[in-house]
Amino acid sequence: MKAFQKVYTRIDNITKATIVLRADEVGNDELATVRDDKGSEKLAQVVKIMGDSVTLQVFAGTEGIATDSEVTFLGHAPRLRVSDDLSGRFFNAYGDPIEEGGKNMAADGMGGGPDGGDGEEREIGGPTVNPFRRLQPSELIATGIAGIDLNNTIVSGQKIPFFADPDQPYNAVMANVALRAKADKIILGGMGLSNDDFLYFKHVFENAGALDRIVSFVNTTENPPVERLLVPDMALTAAEYFAVDKGQKVLVLLTDMTLYADALAIVSNRMDQIPSKDSMPGSLYSDLAKIYEKAVQLPNGGSITIIAVTTLSGGDITHAIPDNTGYITEGQLFLRNDSDTGKVIVDPFRSLSRLKQLVIGKKTREDHPQIMNACVRLYADAANAKTKLENGFDLSDYDERTLKFAYDYSEKLLSIDVNIDITEMLDTAWTLLAKYFSKEEVGIKAELIDKYWQS
Repeated sequence: MKAFQKVYTRIDNITKATIVLRADEVGNDELATVRDDKGSEKLAQVVKIMGDSVTLQVFAGTEGIATDSEVTFLGHAPRLRVSDDLSGRFFNAYGDPIEEGGKNMAADGMGGGPDGGDGEEREIGGPTVNPFRRLQPSELIATGIAGIDLNNTIVSGQKIPFFADPDQPYNAVMANVALRAKADKIILGGMGLSNDDFLYFKHVFENAGALDRIVSFVNTTENPPVERLLVPDMALTAAEYFAVDKGQKVLVLLTDMTLYADALAIVSNRMDQIPSKDSMPGSLYSDLAKIYEKAVQLPNGGSITIIAVTTLSGGDITHAIPDNTGYITEGQLFLRNDSDTGKVIVDPFRSLSRLKQLVIGKKTREDHPQIMNACVRLYADAANAKTKLENGFDLSDYDERTLKFAYDYSEKLLSIDVNIDITEMLDTAWTLLAKYFSKEEVGIKAELIDKYWQS
């Protein structure tokens, strides 16, 4: 096979992340190996073609590469060998097993997948599903977290991000979602994880006995940042196998998309491209969209649902990364620290699932929409009461009751450490409403009051 591969030994330009050379009959996204001065082969990928001038991003960096280094094109884009053997295992950004020291992708030009054994090799980063073949999302994805399931219900085939500050426990939330979610397969794509976070995910999944339905692709802080660019496509290629081929409901968890975008910026800057807003590449929107648009509900019953983490810099929602993400996705989930209870909650004011109306009251109990609206309205009244208190105004009896309700609502329903099913969430909400308010104050339809009021 080596005799048929194109080999070049003249490099025109070298930056910290890219090399440029002249080559013919090379495809976009094609892989290549570059031999450094120690004889090691570094994996690279074509990112730009202008005539016969080809630019490659070198995943491990260009240190040790000279202008006469040998460049060998492999004739294909990155690939993953897909099979049921993916389940229960951790892979690196190249699709090689982490826990078993699998062969490095750079050595043979393809992802190891499940030990290079049975299964079909598929190129990663392919096109999204034809819109004609998509169904309207209509199946509930329950996470056990009331701040999501009660107020911002997620639907199969949806794409939605967590917006969180870097110091919030978003990876713990992701791990809990993985364990609680009613899905056939969970695909974790970790980008720039610390070793502690990687080991946390690994131990949580192992201790819960849930590895048989979880597949993980991980890039840690010890790995080159540019490798992060492969992780979402690896994760989604595995997801497409289980959803399209097997008809399974797949939940893809991606963390952290801000670090993914930072890796895009590294390559873009090294290619001397003019940066757009916040030093991000001008292609940021399309780069993010090609990932998120893989979310789909399929006619065969399979689905791909994407929940991603986007960390914020100083809570700045206007930064290019969350700003572009908000245009692409179908809502967002905000994590914030609740000053009253001291717990991390899913903020009911800034969070939104744009597809929740497709399932609440239809796939959940009939009182779900009314309970959701009543609780959020009363929580807003509590926020107004808190403002009055801070400004030195006297509080009414109703104000006092809303503040007590808000505390219990945060602790028993909004907190991310609450793990109950939706029916229990609704019953808990009814109990809180009856504890602090009259039937007239909650503003819920009389027939639902008669049926569910916890007197």
